[in-house]
Amino acid sequence: MSLILNILNFVLGGFALTLGWLIATFISALLIITLPYTRSCWEITKMSLIPFGNDIVHVSYLEPKSNSANALGKLLNIIWFIFCGWWLCLAHIFVGIGQCLTLIGIPTGLAHFKLVPISLFPVGQRVVSKEIAELAKKHAAEKEFELKRHA
Repeated sequence: MSLILNILNFVLGGFALTLGWLIATFISALLIITLPYTRSCWEITKMSLIPFGNDIVHVSYLEPKSNSANALGKLLNIIWFIFCGWWLCLAHIFVGIGQCLTLIGIPTGLAHFKLVPISLFPVGQRVVSKEIAELAKKHAAEKEFELKRHA
């Protein structure tokens, strides 16, 4: 089912969206100052190409890092939000609403809504399969439960 929805997304505008994010990835890789955002743009590119069957997970669920890496990610997200995030978020919302107005466009409109959080604050987000996302979130919840139980 997700294959059919991904093909529908590709045909109904996903190709243009993916191409735009791929160009943004290459530009961010070429410019030295935007190099920290290259991975984030690549993750958004993957999600825009294949939104069905994938989910967005924060990297802290997949590989816990030090607090300094989290602080740096938060700073980069604030800079992204100021210069790019808010208008990219609004663009995905408006395109999603426009596509949801048609019956055949509802699934692709929902795919745009899935891209809203990652386009707003992309640093530290990863695109993984739904199964891995569920396992990572479950493992993190079990770990937090154990910490609170023993505290």
